[in-house]
Amino acid sequence: MSALPPPAVQRRPGLFGILTLGLWAAAGLALLVYLATARNPQLVQTYGPAYLRGLWTTLSLVTLSYAVGALLSVPIAAGRMARNTFARGAAFSYVSFFRGTPLIAQIFLIYYGFGSFRAQFEAVGLWWFFRDAWYCAIFALSLNTAAYQAEILRGAIQSVGQGQWEGARALALPRSVTIRRVIVPQALIVALRPYANEFILMVKASAIVAIISVFDLFGETRRAFSRSFDFQTYVWAAVFYLVLVEIVRRLTNLAERRLTRHLTR
Repeated sequence: MSALPPPAVQRRPGLFGILTLGLWAAAGLALLVYLATARNPQLVQTYGPAYLRGLWTTLSLVTLSYAVGALLSVPIAAGRMARNTFARGAAFSYVSFFRGTPLIAQIFLIYYGFGSFRAQFEAVGLWWFFRDAWYCAIFALSLNTAAYQAEILRGAIQSVGQGQWEGARALALPRSVTIRRVIVPQALIVALRPYANEFILMVKASAIVAIISVFDLFGETRRAFSRSFDFQTYVWAAVFYLVLVEIVRRLTNLAERRLTRHLTR
């Protein structure tokens, strides 16, 4: 009879962990006290609908850009793993550019820089797209996140053991079936948290689009502050972002538990 595995040892949080938890608790308590004592009902009543509109704009912008970036990341990741030198070099150049330059520079380059080619875009019927700040923001965010998601996907696929490929070949499975049925399901478990982190980073980075007159959550916050000069406008924006990030984090934990339940039995 084989011996049972030893029970998992639960480690108690160290001094640093206790101090960190205490600091977070103190910060949360201070925020609640500030909101309770300095609460301005007139501010909430006046700008509450604008905040909700901005929140919807942020969610729409990030979700759409993330989905488009996910589609673009597949051929880019394939190019990064290709044997063809040209495809590998082109994919590497794309990823290096969009990961190595600031997002704000990319948005400026697309929104303001492409305006220099107005005649050419009008000739091909694309000026309606590049003259609109909303479409330019989606375009820039999609290109940016595609580079990061391509690296996440590539790393996840390459983390699957070579034995999985060899086992599929031993069963005479076609390559497309091997990728779809064997490799991708395992890779997505590995990539789940990096994908969630990328979505969270996009939520926070999307605040940059306010500088090109897209009134997302941060854009509405800036407009509310310029009219009220009340610092609480930024505090409420921070609360909205915190709640949104926490929802994504909890959904990620739920999805991970469901996807890995067969590994924890």
